[in-house]
Amino acid sequence: MRIGFIGLGNMGGPMALNVMKAGHTMVVNDIRQEMAAPHLRQGATWADTPKAVAEQSELIFTSLPGPREVEAVALGENGIIEGAAPESIYADLSTSSATLIRQIHGKFREKGVYVIDAPVSGGASGARRASLAVMVGGDEALYQQIKPVLDAIGDKVTYIGEIGCGTIAKIVHNMVSLCSRVAIAEGLTLGVKAGVSPRALLDAIQRGSFGQGRVLKESIPETVFKGDFDNVSFALKLSRKDLGLATELAKEYHVPMMVAGLVEQQMEEALQRGLADKDSSAIFLLQEERAGVQVRDPQGR
Repeated sequence: MRIGFIGLGNMGGPMALNVMKAGHTMVVNDIRQEMAAPHLRQGATWADTPKAVAEQSELIFTSLPGPREVEAVALGENGIIEGAAPESIYADLSTSSATLIRQIHGKFREKGVYVIDAPVSGGASGARRASLAVMVGGDEALYQQIKPVLDAIGDKVTYIGEIGCGTIAKIVHNMVSLCSRVAIAEGLTLGVKAGVSPRALLDAIQRGSFGQGRVLKESIPETVFKGDFDNVSFALKLSRKDLGLATELAKEYHVPMMVAGLVEQQMEEALQRGLADKDSSAIFLLQEERAGVQVRDPQGR
């Protein structure tokens, strides 16, 4: 397949090399031409503009820093839209904006060009090893068509839903990961200041239910997705007690606990609403009410 690749940085560079290793012809572009040196040595062709890349490609990938760069490369002067032929495919691998990729999808459709969003997760090391998670949004038949190429990029390629859904999934994934790190930082600083060694504390967390991923693997699919908060694994009133013990310990050792404090207040609200004997996951009900949406799997999975 004739493939174009625009953006050869820490993520894009290794991904493009892995696509080439899978046997595809490659045309490349980056704002820094020296970034293309490894690809040119492997037989890739250089193009001076995104438009020129698109003119020579059946499938065009971009891996760029963010929405501003994606918009410029896709829709700007000498952009992909000016060179892409009808029936060609544009796939954005960047972590960008769902609204933007939907706008791009609409504009490209007018020219008969297909668009999918396929942001990746796994870092530069995952890009080098081709072990990335790839979260794909767009037409499912189109996804199936290019999946063999995406398999050269990552070993966890997943169809998420319509255009923009891959980007939304990636944004939510990163948000949960980043916010969790703050809570973990609070816990580790509390434990270490109270006298536990960092390694022993980390081992304890990893061996516990949180470290084993039980919230994601069991609690959410079995309780939240089904809306069955009477399926009690750990009662909300007991989780409130445990969090209170943590914040009391934090006061004793003068450790700031902003995330824990916020969660403590939400648990108090949940108790006031009569949820004490529900599963601790019933805390979801407060956020669902605020957001105006329920997190339920219609298939009950």
